[in-house]
Amino acid sequence: MRELEEALAAIREAPDLEALRSLKARYLGKRGLLTEAMKALARLPLEERRTRGQALNALKEALEEALERREQELAEEALKKALEGERRDVSLPGVRLFPGGLHPITLMERELVGIFRALGYQAVEGPEVEGEFFNFDALNIPEHHPARDMWDTFWLEGEHLLEGPLGEEVRGRLLLRTHTSPMQVRYMVAHTPPFRIVVPGRVFRFEQTDATHEAVFHQLEGLVVGEGITMAHLKGAIYELAQALYGPHSRVRFQPVYFPFVEPGAQFAIFWPEGGKWLELGGAGMVHPQVFQAVDEYRKALGLPPAYQGVTGFAFGLGIERLAMLRYNIPDIRYFFGGRLKFLEQFRGIL
Repeated sequence: MRELEEALAAIREAPDLEALRSLKARYLGKRGLLTEAMKALARLPLEERRTRGQALNALKEALEEALERREQELAEEALKKALEGERRDVSLPGVRLFPGGLHPITLMERELVGIFRALGYQAVEGPEVEGEFFNFDALNIPEHHPARDMWDTFWLEGEHLLEGPLGEEVRGRLLLRTHTSPMQVRYMVAHTPPFRIVVPGRVFRFEQTDATHEAVFHQLEGLVVGEGITMAHLKGAIYELAQALYGPHSRVRFQPVYFPFVEPGAQFAIFWPEGGKWLELGGAGMVHPQVFQAVDEYRKALGLPPAYQGVTGFAFGLGIERLAMLRYNIPDIRYFFGGRLKFLEQFRGIL
């Protein structure tokens, strides 16, 4: 039949699924040509109705088969086209993935901790939110002591509960620690000598920021306690630090200075051969007897025996940013926390 041939030809040439759906509706839809023809069968005589009905059923089957076949062809063509568009040449070089990197403060901190671990020190950490007792009182800086003016402190409002060195509850004023020295007291309460520790960590001071000062910075605290510990041991530790950082031609210099929790106290500097100058790095000294006494009194309140009678020790602290600025030639301390990708990307891949 000419109508069938035209319909089949139209189906075979349908360019896409939308055109195919339009043809299906034209012939087999509720108001399609074939559907209307079948509805008209009821008006024909019986014999003619039978003959005409068989012809229409055959036409319907042919159209449905042609529609299904063309639909599969179009689906395969669409899939092939999509695959061609997403094709990847696996023989091409892979896309380079840039490695991440550590922050320069982290790099410097790890280097310092590694130096002291090689000397037998253990690295420990402490809380950044600290109690007034551990940050000041136990370090021979009681309330109204003029030495408190050396630290501009961020205080938390009101009194709070704080966890002590052995998990006990301590009530008092809280603050953001102004130095890492509170860990001296915490560690001594929970341990007995001899020991050697370093404490890296972040500290906070209410300061006006500029190229060399920040309100948030990092320190490395050192503490050694045992029998017969002297200033000679302290100088030896700083000398080993200087040798590890700046090589065999570096030197160490100590100058007397006051810190309430050490006696005698000193400011230490390391000679930097490459730069040809002395670097003031931090403070140090022999642990003040009042600090040992405060620790033993705290231990006694917890039901522990005294452990710091007849021992001596030294402590030191240095700024990590200062060393990192020299190591990586960074002119402004504020770059460390500026979050600028151009700055941070310089340290990508450094381990």
